Amino acid sequence: MELSSPLNVRDTMAEQLKHFFSPALVRRLASDLERAEPSFPTSKFVRQATRGLEELELMDRARHICRALRDHLPEDYPTALAILLRSLGPEHGQDELLGGGMGPFFYLPHTMFVAEYGLEHFDLSLEAQHELTRRFTAEFSIRPYIEEDPERTLRKLKIWAKDKNPHVRRLVSEGTRLRLPWGARVRWLTENPERVLALLEPLKSDPASLVRRSVANHLNDLSKDYPELTLQTCERWLQGASVETQALVRHALRSLVKKGHRGALELLGVGARPKLEVRAVELSAKTARIGETVRFSFELKSSARQSQELAVDYAVHFVKASGATSPKVFKLKRLTLAAGSSATLSGRIALSQMTTRKHYPGLHRVELLVNGVTFPLAEFKLRA
Repeated sequence: MELSSPLNVRDTMAEQLKHFFSPALVRRLASDLERAEPSFPTSKFVRQATRGLEELELMDRARHICRALRDHLPEDYPTALAILLRSLGPEHGQDELLGGGMGPFFYLPHTMFVAEYGLEHFDLSLEAQHELTRRFTAEFSIRPYIEEDPERTLRKLKIWAKDKNPHVRRLVSEGTRLRLPWGARVRWLTENPERVLALLEPLKSDPASLVRRSVANHLNDLSKDYPELTLQTCERWLQGASVETQALVRHALRSLVKKGHRGALELLGVGARPKLEVRAVELSAKTARIGETVRFSFELKSSARQSQELAVDYAVHFVKASGATSPKVFKLKRLTLAAGSSATLSGRIALSQMTTRKHYPGLHRVELLVNGVTFPLAEFKLRA
């Protein structure tokens, strides 16, 4: 499930989710199971599932609850799975994940149960994931099944690509992503990109935006291992494409655009070398401390005799623990700059510590990337 693109937002949500898996959630889960199967040993399950729970991080909390489920549901997997499925609540109330909050994550232990204990009952477990993804997402739990028997799983995914439920169709794209966030890598997917792309064909023009967004994220993953194959696919999809498919392709090529990949820029119509001057640069602080935010603004002045299509990004050369620097590119804006005109743009650099990026003191450089061409912008010193 794509939580968010900004890393600090993803970190914040992970922290919130960790506390979402609380003793209260365990008791609610036990109540659901007891309603589905009156003989379920509620008290024993709650005691085991809550013991040491609050000392664990997010995924370990869900896994801890999953193991308690295995210990207290019937030993026979089909019987245990039937109880688990009878306990499920209503399906997603809308064709989107946004706005659903953390509620659907209630079913993360359920999907873990299928992933860890259901492989010997392959078809039964696939159908269980069809049910679960309509309430949460089975993008994580489907991956062990692809790894175990890719042909068998892909036959089912091909059917699901035409399912009437958009959350099932999204699973086809999201569950087969090469670099699914928080998901285990599956070597077969990386080694067979054409087979995976065939699954996406009927989804590129899907009526549901959450499906198209997943396809775009899937292609963005693919571009990191197979940039030329991704470009060929996007070029083909752009032929006679709808506005929605065009937006999908732009989102799919974002990583290649950030890298200044000439083929991606040209495909999006922003491949021409820009004719402009960067001026009136302002930085909110020449010196900042870890945890603060640095803001910047600048003016782009066109020196061209005709209008220019511009993709404007910026790179921050963050200092690493070793003292060396490494650039991180952020999207800023795409605009049309008329001949001789100018445009003022601004951005911000968050310097809070995150689990996915640590900040270290030192000199940080900021650069613009306009149609893949680098322009020096500013620099600031970060203090501890």
